[in-house]
Amino acid sequence: MRNRTLEQYMKEHLSFYIFVGVIFVTGVVFGAVMVNALSLEQKQEITRYLGNFFARVQQGALEGDITGSFKDSFSMHIKWVLLIWILGLSVIGLPLILILDFLKGVLVGFTVGYMVGTMSWQGLLFALVSVVPQNLIIIPVLLVCSVTAMAFSIHLVKNRFVSRNGSIYEPFMRFCGVSVASTALFVGVSLFEAYLSPVMMKWVTPMLAALHLA
Repeated sequence: MRNRTLEQYMKEHLSFYIFVGVIFVTGVVFGAVMVNALSLEQKQEITRYLGNFFARVQQGALEGDITGSFKDSFSMHIKWVLLIWILGLSVIGLPLILILDFLKGVLVGFTVGYMVGTMSWQGLLFALVSVVPQNLIIIPVLLVCSVTAMAFSIHLVKNRFVSRNGSIYEPFMRFCGVSVASTALFVGVSLFEAYLSPVMMKWVTPMLAALHLA
């Protein structure tokens, strides 16, 4: 029964996942291309910021305020989920959800693209321990939230303007359930970013010291 329900769900929403996935990947590519469009002054400013950040990591500054790091990380993630949830409740929020997915892709693409483009394999190594692990969960969760929000928004359109006989209770509860489950997952992601990520970054930071980023 569960397999049949999952199969039906994927059949109904596969096109949504493909579309949202393409939007996200487009954002990643756009973010990576943006690195080449930076001026020399902008690159120098970012390089100085990274140099200061690496110095703080080496000194263990990120390991000092674990509670604050957890709150900041969780607050950032929950804002994305809450914003997608609010936009999903309105018909006009549909294109804005896609814009959020595109912007998330831009952030990831720019961050990884700048590190790799500026620091070569050392930058790739740092990205693998500082950006990639948590995003292996963050990105799929946000995409699932986005698709669920889009599906609910489209259901609202059909219910209001096409057929007024359909009930929105089940789609709404599914929508809320996905949002709650996403919040729970982001608690785990925030714990990882607060406790483990600083330690992992501290391991590889000495390899970046030779680049004289400060």
